[in-house]
Amino acid sequence: MTTNPSDVEVEKVLANGIQNRWYAICPSSFVQQTPVSLRRLGHKIVLWRDADGTPYALEDHCPHRGAPLSAGVPLGNRLACGYHGVEVDCKGVVISVPGSPGCKLEGSRPTLAFHLKEAHGAIFMYNSYTNVDEPPPLVLPQELDSDEYEKFLCYLEWDCDYRYVLDNVMDPMHGTFLHKQSHSMAAGARAAKFDLRDTEHGFSFEKSAQRDVNFDWTEFADTGIQWARLDIPYPKSGGPGGSFGIAAFATPIRENESAVFFWRNRKVSGWQRDAWRFLYKNRLEARHWAVVEQDRVILEVMEPDANKREHLYQHDVAVTRLRRTLRQLAIAQLTGKN
Repeated sequence: MTTNPSDVEVEKVLANGIQNRWYAICPSSFVQQTPVSLRRLGHKIVLWRDADGTPYALEDHCPHRGAPLSAGVPLGNRLACGYHGVEVDCKGVVISVPGSPGCKLEGSRPTLAFHLKEAHGAIFMYNSYTNVDEPPPLVLPQELDSDEYEKFLCYLEWDCDYRYVLDNVMDPMHGTFLHKQSHSMAAGARAAKFDLRDTEHGFSFEKSAQRDVNFDWTEFADTGIQWARLDIPYPKSGGPGGSFGIAAFATPIRENESAVFFWRNRKVSGWQRDAWRFLYKNRLEARHWAVVEQDRVILEVMEPDANKREHLYQHDVAVTRLRRTLRQLAIAQLTGKN
């Protein structure tokens, strides 16, 4: 515990992601019965499934000699290290040491285990540097957990800091310029004033005099998992239903590398749901990938320290608020208040 954290200590926490939070870490398809090793949130993690399809995660480190457990053998809800056969269960407890039965390693819990939830085509992990017996519930935005919304997961890995991804989502004005050729972001004024409004779990950033025309508002929330969302109105050519929504999550992989999750969603029902699914997959999805690619290109060519040499103005109030919020959470973590 630190009483007065330095900027270096705060930056290290932010680079790896705030602890005691849920994060989306990978699409469900990444995790099969054969163990796979991923780096996320400052951890090297091994993930696998048992015969029933339940996913598990441990730090990818055998407590005996440090060999990667991902090179071992899956045995239901436990792994046997491929180096000396030490078996570790999904709670991080050493079940068996075949080479030295009854040794003090057996029954101990030296391995960090992670709680997982699987939902909407993705694996979510509770980020902690200590073993947690029972994590808090995973609370997602209503667009994901409500049956009223049809949704599609767009997963990407970008060579930039995950905070640049969040900054980008909290910046409505970039849509007017970077995405001006998009069929859904070509309308509306090029100049705007904004209002910042507190919400139950965060804040919303909204154009003062324009709504339901372009990328006109965005929201950041922390419900035990940090997410952002926005709506983009569709022209009639976009098919039936309401506005096109995006629920966004970003997770650090390693320095200047991020896992990016965009759930594209639309509130539709009945025959309109089927019609929109067909239209999206056959006409609209390619356009949306093109828009996301524009974001990727601009963020990846920005220098890692670009945010240290900025001259911000009124359009950047939400970015400033987001950064201040994350910094406060990092300080709370370091001082034991989180």
